[in-house]
Amino acid sequence: MKTIWAVVGDCYHEAEPAKKSLEQVLEPFLANGQTGLLYKEVSDLAAGQLGQKPDLVILFAENRLEPQSDPEAAWMTEDIGRQIEAYVSDGGAWLAWHSGLASYPEHGAYVNMLRGYFLSHPKEHSDVTYTPVGGSALGELDGTFRFKDEHYFVACSEPETEVFLRSSSRDGESIAGWLHPYGEGRVACVTPAHLPEGLLDEGFIRLMQRVIAWSLELEPVMRREGKWS
Repeated sequence: MKTIWAVVGDCYHEAEPAKKSLEQVLEPFLANGQTGLLYKEVSDLAAGQLGQKPDLVILFAENRLEPQSDPEAAWMTEDIGRQIEAYVSDGGAWLAWHSGLASYPEHGAYVNMLRGYFLSHPKEHSDVTYTPVGGSALGELDGTFRFKDEHYFVACSEPETEVFLRSSSRDGESIAGWLHPYGEGRVACVTPAHLPEGLLDEGFIRLMQRVIAWSLELEPVMRREGKWS
């Protein structure tokens, strides 16, 4: 059985909606015993617990600890960033989900590993359309999906990764999902979603299932079991 650690929730993102989304995403993996899920805190990562070698870490939390009262307080030091980079390089898998891309040092080991980071989002939420990119490592994906969301605009080193999702809204267009091998491990980044309606959207859930199967190298198993073609 493969072990998944999930770190979800921060000042601007309640943990429970993200947990509900993630548990729906993981339902087919958990039901057949392929994976086990443990919730962790950023303090656990900072304390060096990655030495326990989980198979996948999902991070849905920004770097700032108290952005309103103490904007400079952050949990990821350069040393912690290097520990995360070493964990992935040695064969771990990392999924930076939404705020897991936000406020991390642009020139640090963590962002260098991700090959992208959050730039900004409009003050107001809007209807965001997410369009899968054909021919990616995720295989044949379902069509576009759309919901009200916090539209993330990101910087992404596209020549060094594989983009599988793009976003568009009244505010513009951006890359919304990318993935790549990193050393002996794997890295994936996904920018949606912020509100409960997006977190539980069927199109988003199916996309995340593909991303996690790729991260854990379970794609052949899911195809064999008829989960997708």
